[in-house]
Amino acid sequence: MPLSADTHVRLARPSRDLAVAERFWAEGLGLEVLYRGEADGPGEHDLVMLGWPGAAWHLELVGGEQLTGAPSPTEEDLFVLYLDGPVDDGLLDRLERAGGTRVSAGPYWDRWGMTFADPDGYRLVLCTRAWSNA
Repeated sequence: MPLSADTHVRLARPSRDLAVAERFWAEGLGLEVLYRGEADGPGEHDLVMLGWPGAAWHLELVGGEQLTGAPSPTEEDLFVLYLDGPVDDGLLDRLERAGGTRVSAGPYWDRWGMTFADPDGYRLVLCTRAWSNA
């Protein structure tokens, strides 16, 4: 099958605490848990997959005792959602209650949205602009 706009994308990240991270992404942002699994052998990880059913992407968080690399996000590790409108205040409150921290992502992103660091320090940008690939 050739690569296309329908090709599914997985974004995988390590997490110090899967339950805490899941709370941010599920209860805070509203993603659904698509799959959860526990390591049952050497070299395997606990994991949780989050997303919206039918979307062409999902976020996979890996953790557990066999995790070989701790989260090491930088200011440039952005997960951007283009909302094409204002960010709902209720969403901002839920993200904070679920363990998110409002941060600055620089002048451009601060102008066009709100940025949160998840419990592992990775950044979620809620952009008020519409996506344009032009």
